[in-house]
Amino acid sequence: MNGIRAVVIGASAGGVAALFEVLGALPPAFTLPVLCVLHLPDDRHSQLAEVLQRRLHRPVREACDKERISAGQVYVAGPSYHLSVEHDLTLSLSQEAPVHFSRPAIDFLFISAADAYGDGLLGVLLTGANEDGAKGLAYIKNNGGRTIVQDPRDAQVALMPEAALALHQPDHILNLSGIGQLLATLEIRAC
Repeated sequence: MNGIRAVVIGASAGGVAALFEVLGALPPAFTLPVLCVLHLPDDRHSQLAEVLQRRLHRPVREACDKERISAGQVYVAGPSYHLSVEHDLTLSLSQEAPVHFSRPAIDFLFISAADAYGDGLLGVLLTGANEDGAKGLAYIKNNGGRTIVQDPRDAQVALMPEAALALHQPDHILNLSGIGQLLATLEIRAC
């Protein structure tokens, strides 16, 4: 896992609890940026960033258009907007058509981040009830990045991890605890 410069995480049904466990395992001084897409209803304001920040005691914010990606920051996509990463490592929000009936869509973030970070990206796909993220995770792998899929037996809803496993062989298939432990070691291994 040497050379990782950013982490992208996607989840849907059961995703809030999964994010609590995975991000909760990160050490306080974790400096890699983490970008998250969780499928959200688009008809109301999301408090996901505030809830994660309160629970995790780490910097979490809803992504803003044209914002430069900062070390140690956790970003979450807001409702009604796709989140993507530009080549200059800034964030971009758009209202393009939903992907897999979702906006924000996991594939949208994963593909753009793979184009921006190449082999420096780690993609993580967690629990969920559709196939969003499977193609994006395979795209990360095909662009030299590393991939982790939550063990479907550990997922609250297994469809999303199963769809990813049907498309490619990830570097790791782990339960939530194992994913958190692996992420926590990323910077130690890079030193």
